[in-house]
Amino acid sequence: MTRMSVFNSPFLLGFDQLEDILDSVAKNAGEGYPPYNIEHMGDEDIRISLAVAGFTRDDVAISLEANQLIIRGKQNDDTGSKDFLHRGIAARQFVRKFVLADGMEVTDAFMENGLLHIDLHRPEPEQAIKTIPIRG
Repeated sequence: MTRMSVFNSPFLLGFDQLEDILDSVAKNAGEGYPPYNIEHMGDEDIRISLAVAGFTRDDVAISLEANQLIIRGKQNDDTGSKDFLHRGIAARQFVRKFVLADGMEVTDAFMENGLLHIDLHRPEPEQAIKTIPIRG
């Protein structure tokens, strides 16, 4: 079965990578852990907040890979020394990915009250008009 794409128009050239990114985002859309918020902090600033209760700064890693902000969390499982009557808090790992637009910058990351906050800045895009000379 051939999949229809909005990018198969002859007027949209070089958007193959964007289509791959959209496919990746669609695959990860159903993941619900850890929960997160995204909020505007101003006209050009965004904050992503992830609920990472039980994780320390050493348990979480943040990286930028090809316009993707990737947050990974892994806790040390020390359950061998504990005898639980009930275990409702899972010590599990996670990977959460966010696709960033070109030019977006991570300006800060900090943990506060069980939340990991990542601040992003989106600079104003430059308006560039380029005239292409025609060779004779």
